[in-house]
Amino acid sequence: MQRITALQPSTAAAPAKTLLDAVQKKIGMVPNLFATIAHSPAALQAYLQQSEALATGHLTAALREQVALTTAGFNGCDYCASAHTLMGKGAGVSAEEATSNLLGRSNDAKTQAALDFSKAILRTRGHVSDAELAAVRAAGFTDAEIVELVANVAINVFTNYFNNVAKTVVDFPHVSTGSVAAA
Repeated sequence: MQRITALQPSTAAAPAKTLLDAVQKKIGMVPNLFATIAHSPAALQAYLQQSEALATGHLTAALREQVALTTAGFNGCDYCASAHTLMGKGAGVSAEEATSNLLGRSNDAKTQAALDFSKAILRTRGHVSDAELAAVRAAGFTDAEIVELVANVAINVFTNYFNNVAKTVVDFPHVSTGSVAAA
């Protein structure tokens, strides 16, 4: 059962309603994640702005989704696993690759380096070793891309933790991180 209820966009007070209406207009729906974060319009606005800014960065949409999947798998967030599996599909990530990404694995060597680095960030809470940083650089990632990998992990940690606290009801085709971890 959801522990922090989602606001109804039609009855939410401003400024939450304004933000939720903008989400509806942009993507055609208001995911439960956004409707629940909207209890704090400041938090929702911060999340939306960071997401929008990162979408204009150096990392491809597919790689951002793959990092999100690895982060969701690491943190056991079914909501984000479900949402990013669907969004990953739209970015060209196959179902098989998405399942592997939840485990921090990829068939592509450069993507694998990014996922290894993402897992290192998560595992060490950012205290990655010189060798881990050297490995992602050796795979061809620039300093700008490394900064964006950190930022993408961080924004996904926020949503993973939020969903785990709120027990946000999954409103996408459900993907269980538990069943993937057991595979």
